[in-house]
Amino acid sequence: MKKIFRRLRRILSDENFLHFSHLFENIIAKTLSITLQALILIIVLDLIIFLIVDISKTSIGYFEKTKLIELFGLFLNILIALELLENITGYLKKHVVQVELVVVTALIAVARKIIIFDLSKYSSNEIIGLGVAIIALSTSYWLIKNINRNEIDNK
Repeated sequence: MKKIFRRLRRILSDENFLHFSHLFENIIAKTLSITLQALILIIVLDLIIFLIVDISKTSIGYFEKTKLIELFGLFLNILIALELLENITGYLKKHVVQVELVVVTALIAVARKIIIFDLSKYSSNEIIGLGVAIIALSTSYWLIKNINRNEIDNK
């Protein structure tokens, strides 16, 4: 009976638990990475199809404003997805969430929202909220950059 308890205690030790937890995190991160890579390919194919269809329907040199904004939105979707993939890849390399990358990804997402923003569809409170988000993310990015720069200078 003592052997069973010792073995059970060893199996449930912090070290073993952390090992299995780390393994689980890696499996999930790799699954997310593969899924995101497939999604990026689909988005790029969607962009190519959109461009081919749109170019074949319009005369050369003429894009409607709404189509151009939609096109920029598709490009920024791809950029956001690539940034998310970079976040996951960075996590797999260092096993740490890189806050600077997360804030940059959020800034790109907000920039996308601003580019495709239709002022007629939103209230002034939503516009103010978007402005506050921009200020908060920009301030966060600036603080993170300064902290990182100071840490590099102090080494």
